[in-house]
Amino acid sequence: MNKKIFALLISTAFVLSSFAQISHDAGLWATFNLDKTLNKKFSLIATQEFRLRENFSRVNLFYTDLGVEYRPVKVFKAALSYRFIGKSLIDDNIGFRHRLTLDLTLRKKFGKVILAYRLRTQREVRDVQTSEDGYLPEWYSRHKFTLKVDLDKPIQPYIATELRYQIVNPRMQESDGLWHRARYIAGIDYKKSDKHTFGLYYLMQREFEVPTPQYLYIVGIEYTLSL
Repeated sequence: MNKKIFALLISTAFVLSSFAQISHDAGLWATFNLDKTLNKKFSLIATQEFRLRENFSRVNLFYTDLGVEYRPVKVFKAALSYRFIGKSLIDDNIGFRHRLTLDLTLRKKFGKVILAYRLRTQREVRDVQTSEDGYLPEWYSRHKFTLKVDLDKPIQPYIATELRYQIVNPRMQESDGLWHRARYIAGIDYKKSDKHTFGLYYLMQREFEVPTPQYLYIVGIEYTLSL
């Protein structure tokens, strides 16, 4: 066999075997947000989300998020929140997780274009009551960039990308100190009134630098009630 053909076959087999290790899935994320303004600087925030996986056929997780938001100036806000998560496990049981999150967001409008950057730092523990490793905290930082267009109409289109950096995860130490997940999002927000906002988006998530990377394709729907 010609050496060049043999080398091509070996390279092709390697690429196909690498691709086979990547799993693909589609799902739905449904979100309800509640914002309660206390004064010009402080707001209470709450989120309830439900997610489907395995091509919309199985519950992936649900969570409740409660927090407080502080906006000292127009271009900057900070939010501190706690999230209770119930996630479906392989054996069909539910594993519970607890997450603390600190968000720092910069937002600036240039004509009709709105640019935003959000830095999120999160600490999470999982399966506290069911695993010996439940009290091992995972730390991540997440960087989200958003571009939104203000059309002077109820509908505002936007695109966004988010990168996740693994600071430390005792269960996946080989990825510590690495960027290992990216999300790409395109969507529209429809502000029916000052109180009611509806959203629809499409999200693609890609993992890398992890033992079993996964690609997700998500349809998302949102409703926000502002009080």
